[in-house]
Amino acid sequence: MEAPQNPAGAFAPEEHYGPQRRDEFVAVIETAPTTLSTAVAGLSEDQLDTRYRNWTVRQIVHHMADSHANAYIRFKWTLTEEQPTIKPYDETRWAALEDSLTGDVRAPLAMLQGLHARWVKLMRAMTADQFTRSYFHPETGQTVSLSAALCQYAWHCRHHMAQILWVREQNSW
Repeated sequence: MEAPQNPAGAFAPEEHYGPQRRDEFVAVIETAPTTLSTAVAGLSEDQLDTRYRNWTVRQIVHHMADSHANAYIRFKWTLTEEQPTIKPYDETRWAALEDSLTGDVRAPLAMLQGLHARWVKLMRAMTADQFTRSYFHPETGQTVSLSAALCQYAWHCRHHMAQILWVREQNSW
């Protein structure tokens, strides 16, 4: 069976939502490191190197750490600068680097644990007005509010988690 493009469903952008929805998105970010650790627990090196479409499970774990480190920095820039232009990166090329191809998944899992703890603390201290602050993404030409970015990264957590769980299910692990 061919792996679905979006096993957690297609991204549905939300920008204007209330505090309850924001809390739901922040909760996804908060629990993602533990959920991801559980999803890859007990997998052998060969199992970690099983592909989901273009990336292995190992690369997905490393990608999440890379992506969310960038997201956290984007939040900090946006809170401390007036509509900063963020630095895009080529996630495919990053995933092809040796650390993502062969690296132990314990390092990105530990990184996500600390990173998400800081990110969640930051977001829980933010005001509603701060979530309306935005950055400019030069690759897409879009201005992105932190509210919209939070929605996207919560989906990003669910998206990659669903990919790993799909691989596990298909292989009866």
